[in-house]
Amino acid sequence: MSRQDRPHEDFFPIRGYDHVEFYVGNARQAAHFYDKSFGFKPVAKMGQETGCRTRASYVMQQGNVRLVLTCALTPDDEVARHCALHGDGVKVIGIEVADCDQAMRELKTRGATILQPATAAEDEFGTLKTGVIKYAGDTVFKFVERGSYRGPFAPGYKPLNVSGAGGVGLAAVDHIVTNVYLGEMDYWARWYEQMMGFGQLKHFTDDDISTEYSALMSKVMENGAGKLKFPINEPAEGRRKSQIDEYLEWYNGPGVQHVAMNTKDICATVRELRKREIDFLRVPDTYYEDLRDRIGKIDEDYDELQELGILVDRDEDGYLLQIFTQPVQDRPTLFYEVIERHGCRGFGQGNFKALFVSLEREQARRGNL
Repeated sequence: MSRQDRPHEDFFPIRGYDHVEFYVGNARQAAHFYDKSFGFKPVAKMGQETGCRTRASYVMQQGNVRLVLTCALTPDDEVARHCALHGDGVKVIGIEVADCDQAMRELKTRGATILQPATAAEDEFGTLKTGVIKYAGDTVFKFVERGSYRGPFAPGYKPLNVSGAGGVGLAAVDHIVTNVYLGEMDYWARWYEQMMGFGQLKHFTDDDISTEYSALMSKVMENGAGKLKFPINEPAEGRRKSQIDEYLEWYNGPGVQHVAMNTKDICATVRELRKREIDFLRVPDTYYEDLRDRIGKIDEDYDELQELGILVDRDEDGYLLQIFTQPVQDRPTLFYEVIERHGCRGFGQGNFKALFVSLEREQARRGNL
């Protein structure tokens, strides 16, 4: 399905993704993992040495991707309760806006649940404004105005001068996917339309994304300028438990399933990630038997793509290459996608069947199918 009802402009000017904040059990160890394994450089920290007695946070940067890893220092903190219920996972989706006051006024007018009105924080680097609204499950959106701030991340953080393990070529956030319960996808699609002014870019039914055993449905919401994309998945009726059902069971509710990040050279990025012992989903080798005929001419070598397990899809605008990691924690919840786009605006619809087979194989191995 082609783009539907896309607005010509946003309700308030959006500049792009600002950051993604994870609540984790141990931020120091998580920072080490994201540095050594994914190539994110530690650039700032908040904790006891900066005057915060309840939490510690590390800001990790690679290209235009900024991750914040936050843990609790006391047992009765919200972060500790979040981790006990969900495990490590995404709490905050940060969006940079030109005017936080305007954004929060518009969101309030449209009925969003305001958890924090536009609030200014200051330090020697200037003034940062933020506001927070409720999203699906325990996830929230934070709107960030950085025009008058020149610090490493936010007031309360100090810069870190460390070299890091070196990047792997990840450049920007491409999209962020949320899983919700059966019957909730349409509600959240309307929420994006009414609260944020987003339009529907794609709609995938259970006929598009299914195997013999399980299926899901998905709608992709996009802001007016096309800078932000948020697919929403819900399970569909099937003979066995779908990957979305598995996520909802182990995450104990709706939340962010995966974060997709762009790279300019997916083969180089995947090779480096494999060297750093990142595990990826592997589709059956039969996937590659007719790939050349289905996709046609591309810049990459098909044999190299098969060796690395990279998938390819094409639409009327071009083609894309993509690959998915295994979950990055013991609960089968959060994982990552690495994607390289050559004009294609899709999400790999032609790969859904092969991916589902791989996901079901992993579910069966965990005893969750």
